[in-house]
Formats: sequence, structure tokens, C-alpha cells
Amino acid sequence: MNDLRKTLPPLTSLLPFEAAARLESFSRAAEELHITQAAISRQIRGLEENLGVKLFVRRNRAVFLTDEGRRLNEAVSAALTAIADRAGSLRQAQRHTRVVLFCQLCEAFHWLMPRLATFRDAQADIEVQVVTSTRPLAEFTDPFDVALQTTGRASGRHRLAFTAADEVFPVCSPSYLDSTGPLGLGALSAHRLLHYRGMSHDFMTWGDWLGTFSLAQAEPSSGAVFDSYPLMLQAAVAGHGIALGWRRTAGKLIAEGALRQACAQSVQLPQAISVYTRDGAEARGEVQGVLAWLQAQLDSEH
Repeated sequence: MNDLRKTLPPLTSLLPFEAAARLESFSRAAEELHITQAAISRQIRGLEENLGVKLFVRRNRAVFLTDEGRRLNEAVSAALTAIADRAGSLRQAQRHTRVVLFCQLCEAFHWLMPRLATFRDAQADIEVQVVTSTRPLAEFTDPFDVALQTTGRASGRHRLAFTAADEVFPVCSPSYLDSTGPLGLGALSAHRLLHYRGMSHDFMTWGDWLGTFSLAQAEPSSGAVFDSYPLMLQAAVAGHGIALGWRRTAGKLIAEGALRQACAQSVQLPQAISVYTRDGAEARGEVQGVLAWLQAQLDSEH
């Protein structure tokens, strides 16, 4: 290894040399490598001094390889191609064991991430990469393998794998109701209600929720309106009023004591969550493993 280091030319000069040789231009090589033309010239000059030979001849504004430069370029190009091929195969092998899981931001933060360690403990050979968005799956253009979002949101042509249940009930800060017990449905109108009004219409509103109990709909003017469900939950945690919480996203906050169920009543949603696989994706055991784990986790809590 010591002899190899002594005989190798400066490795930092090989990429500038290869680019200049391939493009027959120092300026174009500089543009490709995002460095200055002076830096290319300096690297080439240092390489020529190290080898003791001329590698380029300059004619007008172009540069051309000498015979020595051509022989070196053949070796450098072959070596860089071999390195690139091997690096690509290593990346491909890593991607084969990686499963990209698209998840709504709130579900990812409050539900998925606290549970993901259990999957890693059981399937250490599979890497789960979580990507999040507040936008629906149909608008997500990056590659993914599995997706989890609220049923009813646009999903494009992606294949539905299964659905899961959830439930919706009023939540508030423990300090908001002090030591009083759960509110009756009729008492809700006396309190400040927090509303979520997103771009999509797949979330249950106060009007929807109260309507299942044949109560009058609450107008947004009776409380604060938010365009972010996570922000609305945080407003409830801060004691600003009563929000509608989904069990899977509010459950962790309830367990931690940051929220409490404000009413005993809840609305069951048998198909609240949908899980998809990417349209046209190849069948992979790693993806099936993540799907099976997700279904077991979702089913075990309802």
C-alpha cells in the first residue's frame, strides 16, 4: 500500500484531467465540475509535473491529448468507470433493502415514529425511510414503496392495500376543564371550539361530528380556525379550546397527559386510514414485510 501511494499521481487531479480530456476544453471541464478554469489548468499542470510528461497540446482555444495523455486517459477512464459501476451496484443493493414509506405529517409524528423502533428491532435487515407531506399522495411525485394517508384523500392510480379504522372525539388540555368530568354533548356549545379547515375535505368537521348525534352544526365563527391539523392539536394542548382529535394522532398526547378526552362520546370510522403501494412497483418481500407490520399495528389498536 505504501508503494502504491508513492507511485499514484495526485488523485484530486484525475477528475479534472478526465473531464478536460473528454470535453477537449479546460473551460467546459471547469463548468462541468463547478470550479474555475484556472483551477483546471493548475490541476493539469500539477499532474504533468508529477508525471514528467505533457498531457495536452493547445491549439487555438481547444486542447488535445498527447500520446502520453491518451494512454493515461484510457487508464483513468477505465478506473473511474469501474469505480462508478461498483458504487452503483452497492447503492442498488442498499435500495433493494430500503422501503420508502410516505406518511401524512401528523400521523408520522404522533403515530408512526414512536412505533417504528419495534419494526427495526424485528426486521433489522430492512431500512424504512419515512417521507412526509401535508399534501395528498396524488401530488407526491418522488419515488415511494408504501403510503399511509386519510381515506378520501386523492391517491392517483396507486393500489390500495388495505384500510384501517379510527375514531374521532373532542379533546382539550386537562387544565382547560380543570377537575371537571367529561362534558355532555349539550355543554359543548358553551365552549370555544377549534376548527380545522384544510385544502382537502376528508377530515371530519365539528358539523359532521355533532350531526351524528343529531345536534346542530357548530359554525366556524364559534371558535378559532386552523389550516393545519397539527397546529390545531397544539392549540388544544395550550388550552385554547376544544378540538376534534383522531385516536391515532391524539392518543399519544392523551397518554402523555397533554390532552384529555373532553366528552365520553366518539364517532367510529371503520375505514378512516388507507394504505397504498406504488402503482407499477415490482413485488418485493421487504415491502410486504412493511405492509404486514403496518396492518398488525393498525389492527392491534382498534
